[in-house]
Amino acid sequence: MKLFLKGERCFSSKCAVEKRNTPPGQHGAARRPKIVGYGLQLREKQKARRIYGVLEKQFRGYFERASRRPGITGDLLLRQLELRLDNVVHRLGFATSRAQARQFVRHGHILVNERKVNIPSFQLKPGDSVAVREKSRQLAPIVHAAEFLGHGNLAPWLELDRALFTGRILHPPERADINLPLQEQMIVELYSK
Repeated sequence: MKLFLKGERCFSSKCAVEKRNTPPGQHGAARRPKIVGYGLQLREKQKARRIYGVLEKQFRGYFERASRRPGITGDLLLRQLELRLDNVVHRLGFATSRAQARQFVRHGHILVNERKVNIPSFQLKPGDSVAVREKSRQLAPIVHAAEFLGHGNLAPWLELDRALFTGRILHPPERADINLPLQEQMIVELYSK
């Protein structure tokens, strides 16, 4: 499944999923057994982990926090993942992929509420502002990302000022606002065993 992990490359003809949509190797095109039950649940969890670039232990921690809070566990899990700083930087269009957004955060190019934050997993709250540092606004990758993703749709829970390279979180994202091919209920079922 195409998860758009490589940023701009996924929109071009160089995308590996479109070139070869079979597993690698001599027997990749051979018939594979149907995946059911545990395999489907595991695949959904792995898909979510890869989309957000989170390791297993971190992902498990997000699930534990979501399961302790009142509400729908799957929705709360996705909300926590969406409110990570690296994901918000990507959603605002300051980076072409989440991996690039993570690197921008680690290198200190991003400000949260006018303070430098270099932790990609930093949890944001409604009302927080995210901005690109003044010195970093002329960097080629940031300018390129702004041009490439500048005409895309912005998530309804975010507000963006393109001229000042700043964004703000208006409210926590709802499940309908998260447009990803994930079945979070399968992840909840996997961890609930």
